[in-house]
Amino acid sequence: MLQLPDYIKIFVSLIAIVNPIGAMPIFIDLITGMQDAMRYRIINVVAVTVGFILLVSLFFGEFILEFFGISVHSFRVGSGILIMLMAISMMHAKISPISQTKEEADESRDKESVAIVPLSIPLLAGPGAISTVIIDAHRGTGVAHYAIVALEIGILSFILWLVLRLSPIISRHISATGVNIFTRIMGLILAAIAVEFIANGLKGLFPGLT
Repeated sequence: MLQLPDYIKIFVSLIAIVNPIGAMPIFIDLITGMQDAMRYRIINVVAVTVGFILLVSLFFGEFILEFFGISVHSFRVGSGILIMLMAISMMHAKISPISQTKEEADESRDKESVAIVPLSIPLLAGPGAISTVIIDAHRGTGVAHYAIVALEIGILSFILWLVLRLSPIISRHISATGVNIFTRIMGLILAAIAVEFIANGLKGLFPGLT
């Protein structure tokens, strides 16, 4: 089991990589013209789906790595590079193509339901978030460790639900510049997390570096 500051760091990294505030403009664009009942249903599905995907990653991610014969250290390096690419896009106040390509964005406008694709996957619970959860799961052992991380994922899902539910109100009080500033800050945090992932992965792959 890790120390309290470590679990706080895990939670902050999840908030940064899911970035509910940054995803809010895309959500508003996709639900424009929908009735309130349909909008609320989409919000509920998004929050539950994101939480479910991250929980599956938490409890079964390590088994998947073992099945494909991938070491945790190699996965750390790969995840760090992936998250760094996302962070660079966020520091430019853009949605990374890793999270959603232009083709996926255009295709989603033609769908009646966008709750699962592209909102839940890959925009919110994308490769970066899944990789982060798998690595954080491997940092500790025991029921308490997994329970705390699972609780953090539950809190994250609730925050996501709350932000999307209040998105019309938030958008009236936060300008596009405000959203971009928040996204850049989250991108900076992600960049630091990515460097740490890569450094720890390289230390594991090449013990002589230490």
